[in-house]
Amino acid sequence: METYADLVAAEDVLLFVNAAITSTGQREFRSTADEQRMSLDFLHEYVRVNYRELYAATLSLDINDHNAVEIIRRLLVTAREADEEQRRAEGRLIGARLAVLPPQRVYRLFGQLRRARVNNRRTRAIMRDWLAGRRDHGFDAVKYRSGFKTAVRHGHLPVPDELGDFLFAPRKRERYEHALLDTYRRARYTQTALYELPYTVAEGFAAQHGIPRAVFLERIAPRMTRGERLRGQESARAHKAKVEIDLAAMPLTRLASYVLSLDLSVRSERRAELTGALRAAARQAAGPYAGTWGRVAAVLDDSFSASGSGQKRRRPLAVALACHFLLAELAAAYVPLWTSGREDALLTYPYGPTPLGLRILDALDRSPARLVIVSDGWDNAPPGLAGEVLRVWRTRLDRSRRTSVVHLNPVYDADGYDVRRIAPSVPTAGIRDAEDLPALVELAQFAEGRTGLAELRAYLDARVKDFTAQDKDFSAQDGVTA
Repeated sequence: METYADLVAAEDVLLFVNAAITSTGQREFRSTADEQRMSLDFLHEYVRVNYRELYAATLSLDINDHNAVEIIRRLLVTAREADEEQRRAEGRLIGARLAVLPPQRVYRLFGQLRRARVNNRRTRAIMRDWLAGRRDHGFDAVKYRSGFKTAVRHGHLPVPDELGDFLFAPRKRERYEHALLDTYRRARYTQTALYELPYTVAEGFAAQHGIPRAVFLERIAPRMTRGERLRGQESARAHKAKVEIDLAAMPLTRLASYVLSLDLSVRSERRAELTGALRAAARQAAGPYAGTWGRVAAVLDDSFSASGSGQKRRRPLAVALACHFLLAELAAAYVPLWTSGREDALLTYPYGPTPLGLRILDALDRSPARLVIVSDGWDNAPPGLAGEVLRVWRTRLDRSRRTSVVHLNPVYDADGYDVRRIAPSVPTAGIRDAEDLPALVELAQFAEGRTGLAELRAYLDARVKDFTAQDKDFSAQDGVTA
């Protein structure tokens, strides 16, 4: 039988999971970066000290990269507080998570460990195993030179003579046998060589050689990753350079952010292209769940607060837009309801108040099997109506729970140490990427207060088992050229 302490523990861990999914310590619409960092730092320390095993297990969940790195760093810094069995379990989780993190974040983590003077045997073994899984050390030495050098020094890791000379005595050799190392050497003197380098490295050489931006972008395009192509689209348009990209192959939420960065006139002109790409990305994200969710209604927040902040520009709105297209694929029948009342999702933009209560009434009037609410939870037109509507619906009109209701919140509330909730009776989970929506709907059941620590432990154990059993490709996060 669950005790009160178990229920509190489950609630504490879920608070942390929501924070680890949504917050990156950056400024949000209603809180400063300092407030976000202070709140997040407290949760990390509180959960690590009181629930260390569960803290480590969250590495198997869909938390964001910022918090994954922070969890790993704190576990390694405080290794003496764990027993041998805990250290083995943590080691497996850390190795599995490092394998799916972008390499630049991993190298940054190694630099943090060096500055913190964390250099025990386990840390060196983790660094050694991760580097051993990298496909090409020469590539890393060129693209992530500073981080790679730090890792080699701090981990006391042996490197071949040629690679050692490149890192620590770059003028020693007249040429290198490794093609990319020699290309880097030649790029100092010849412009043609730089187009064989990774984009971020070649960019610096292009500036040194005074190459016009338009010329550089067109010639380096084959070496750009999909993410680099997407980020460089507007720069290419401004310089009238042609950088082709397959938008449909982009991750859904990232693609939604790109669409929202375009002017409304551009979105209208490219309606067929952008809508087709968003639908294709949504189909890819839905996978085997496509069409299996029955009748779905969604309340989507495009109020002014969805504009986010200078650091996370339009991020809440991008998540809502991505969820809109994904839910359309998951549902057999789908009704979207934007808080602004707009019906053209492609032309949405942050504006006006947040009448969640009115839109929820409209959604429930359609008797859906599922109601999904994507909002920061600041119901203000009128304030509190959404919570009262859901309370009456759940306690008087739908006691048998014919309609499943879940609230997904893309914004961390620093003051409340959690994502803001609309109503106690509605399960709420943080969301960062729409692609995680199906898993987060499952996780949200624990936030309803009807399940305790035993069920949460069982869920995390299953996730950890699946996560650590998968074969990881340590080079997968470099991005592929397209």
